[in-house]
Amino acid sequence: MKNPKFELFSGIGRNDYFFNLKAGNGEKILGSESYTSKHAAVHSIASVKRNAPYYKQYERRFNSDNNSYTFVLKAENGEIIGRSETYPSAYSRDEGIEAVRRNAPEAPTDDLT
Repeated sequence: MKNPKFELFSGIGRNDYFFNLKAGNGEKILGSESYTSKHAAVHSIASVKRNAPYYKQYERRFNSDNNSYTFVLKAENGEIIGRSETYPSAYSRDEGIEAVRRNAPEAPTDDLT
């Protein structure tokens, strides 16, 4: 089993940066929005590390259209800094939150740009 890590990568556009937090098994457990600079994406990773331990920073969501569950992680200012994958149950969504809480604070960043 590998160690959890953030992967920083660029998208198709010149000023298009993203990150994913991956668990030790390689599964994506949190993804970012698009950032227009690498600096902004790196800053957001630091914000995820700071906010991940606190339950109050998570917003749990239910999508009634397809009976699925997700969550978002918010920064101190209320901005969304990470989005989860889709889960089939509230229990699995909550396990995803626990994985972010456990892995994000100490995860290194693998710069793939």
